[in-house]
Parts: sequence; structure tokens; C-alpha cells
Amino acid sequence: MKDLYYSTFSSTFDTFTIVWKETVSRLFIQRIFLSQSRQKSDEKALEAFENIKIGASASVALLGDKIKRFLKGKDVKFDLESLDFSLCTKIQEKVLKAEYRIPRGWVSTYKRIANYIDLQKGARVVGNSLAKNPFPIIIPCHRVIKSNGDLGGYQGGIEMKRKLLKMEGIEIAERGKVITNRIYY
Repeated sequence: MKDLYYSTFSSTFDTFTIVWKETVSRLFIQRIFLSQSRQKSDEKALEAFENIKIGASASVALLGDKIKRFLKGKDVKFDLESLDFSLCTKIQEKVLKAEYRIPRGWVSTYKRIANYIDLQKGARVVGNSLAKNPFPIIIPCHRVIKSNGDLGGYQGGIEMKRKLLKMEGIEIAERGKVITNRIYY
């Protein structure tokens, strides 16, 4: 196995850390970690992967810049070609790819995604797959809410999810429910 590296970037939401490996011809993103109040992104990366090293890569720096622009509210398009889905189950990969297709300014629900990928009564499976999303931001799991309009969870914390949704034009009522008719799937 190729050596694993990580780079940590500062953003409007504290830090995020990208873990990757690279060949001469291709970059393989292994994980993206978001900071939370109880643990920084680089600490999460060091806990999750043994023997990773701080590294630098022009491709990772470009991706980091795109993520930083996204976190400032810019409309940034990501692609999936550098994401290493080999660490995901087949079901999780289906969930993540369905989630990826939800456009900016729209939300979906765990149940709707489960129905879309033909996973009957699979809302919990979708929720668990997104809770373990190895590529937050690129796979915009903040765009999934509960069927009753509640926000649900998020790796970067519920406040980050709320702010990301608001930056995309999604209204959230005082009692915490999403107000929109832009429901995808």
C-alpha cells in the first residue's frame, strides 16, 4: 500500500483535514475530517489512520482551496474521480453517490434517498451511511434532513449543518425545522 499523507487547512469552520495517497497518475482521497468543538480534524485523522505523515500535494492544495471556498458560501462544483470508495460498502457507495446528486439549495430526506436507491425501509441505513461519510463537503451530507423537517446529525456538528444550509438559501424555523419546498428525490 502506498504511504498515506494528511494536510490540514483552516476555514471559516475551524479546520478540516484531508487524508490521501497518490500515485504518479492519480490522487486517492481516503477521508476528509471536520473539526468539532471536542476534537480537531487533524486529531481525528491521526486517530483513524496509523502511520500517516504530514504531506504536501498540489492536487490536495487545490482541493483544499475549493473546500475553503465552499465553506465561505461559494457555489463550488466537486467531482468524484479522486475519491477512494474502496473503503466503503457497496450500499454506502450507492447512498453517497445519490447524496452527491442533490443540488445546492435543495434538501432530501433519509427515507427519500432510501426509496431512490431501492432500499425499502432503509432510512436508518442511509442515516448510518451518511454518519460515516468519509468525504463530507464533497459529498454534501448536510443536505439530508429527517422526514419531519428536523436537521438530523452532522459530522461537523449541528451548528455547522445549520450554517451550511442557510448559506445555500435553505430557511430554518426558530424551532429548528427546515422550511422549503425544494425537496430532491
